[in-house]
Amino acid sequence: MPHSILLVDDDPDLLRLLTIRLEAEGFIVHSCQSGEAALPMLRNHRIDIVVTDLRMSGMDGMELFEQIRHFFPGLPVIILSAQGTIPEAVTATQQGVFEFLTKPVDKKRLFDAIKSALQHSGAHQQERTEIWRSHIISRSAAIEDLLSQVRQISNLEVSVLITGESGTGKELFARAIHQAGGYQNGPFVPINCGALPEQLLESELFGHVKGAFTGAIKDHQGLFLAAEGGTLFLDEIADMPVSLQVKLLRALQERQIRPIGSNQHFPVNVRIVSATNRNIEQVMAEGLFREDLFYRLNVVNLHLPRLTERAEDIPLLALHFLTKADAGAKRVTSFSPAALDLMVKAAWPGNVRQLENVVQQTAAFSTSPVISEELVRRALAVDDGYFPSLDQARQQFEHDYLLKLLRITNGSVSDAARLAQRNRTDFYKLLKRHNIQPGSFKQEKQ
Repeated sequence: MPHSILLVDDDPDLLRLLTIRLEAEGFIVHSCQSGEAALPMLRNHRIDIVVTDLRMSGMDGMELFEQIRHFFPGLPVIILSAQGTIPEAVTATQQGVFEFLTKPVDKKRLFDAIKSALQHSGAHQQERTEIWRSHIISRSAAIEDLLSQVRQISNLEVSVLITGESGTGKELFARAIHQAGGYQNGPFVPINCGALPEQLLESELFGHVKGAFTGAIKDHQGLFLAAEGGTLFLDEIADMPVSLQVKLLRALQERQIRPIGSNQHFPVNVRIVSATNRNIEQVMAEGLFREDLFYRLNVVNLHLPRLTERAEDIPLLALHFLTKADAGAKRVTSFSPAALDLMVKAAWPGNVRQLENVVQQTAAFSTSPVISEELVRRALAVDDGYFPSLDQARQQFEHDYLLKLLRITNGSVSDAARLAQRNRTDFYKLLKRHNIQPGSFKQEKQ
């Protein structure tokens, strides 16, 4: 895949000249004439390197670099200056600017600087790694570190446990592990260990023979055998029943399985990748997960960060999901700067999965090519990352209702109970249930 460069200069003639030269070398070139215009372009395009003028009206090159260092850490920046001085160059490189070149720019020096910056940032490895990691969209240092670990273990026959909150991309990483290593020519077989009752889960994993139980009208192969030579992904492994964990542990130790109702054992050659969004140490402490199985599965642990811990990826992911949602129609093309800022600052309890849902919603309702801040705000308001149960929704409403009453009545329980049409005793019980202290509301008014 060609590398992408963003050129920033208020001289349109120089922009055209550099664009022609860089495109002739096979680069994808984006350009703009101000630092202010560069930031939304960085959010809306995957950029491998920035080449910017130093002296520009409004945001200059160093101010742009500071913004890039904050929002897009690791993205290399080359600064060009017509009035470059040694002190300026030293200061810029000390602060992290990759290269400082003076105008008129020598073509060879510029190309050498760009190639060196790409090698330094690791972008030169993109083509080699694109096949196995192409589905993971990121410029985050944390994600790059995890992908580096995937590369290191790709050809080792070790079990991997992926942990992290729901929606952080555990199955995507499991697929990357599969596609990067020696099992890539075999199948990738996923199963959710928390979605099936115990007997059905056992049958799905190990198979069964005809007549093994009521309803077993024919032999069933099972996923261990279906994944032969490939990867078996055990999602939500912490939810597997304890009694079935014993059989799984035996299969991993002996590298063979016995279908339900069969006396025959079958050798298996599969890579095991498992995942959970629960605190598995706590689950073990509660006696719900075997410690010996944990150590068998957790030879290598990859912990995926929350989306808010990789906020620099939010603009990149949003554009990726927008491209998917628009499906080539070119009806909706980008986000307004305010919309992107709102997404970068959002809490995202549902992580990447919630971000994709919000992008799909905003793309569906947008009446212009640019998605507005208001559309994003509305989507965030109705999508908090999970759909609560009826009991959860009732409890949240009750809690918020009590807070509102106490604010209105300045902490007076008698007045609040009267408005709620409840007696004081019942009202105090409600406050105790929600751990709300009415006295704190009186203090707010003083």
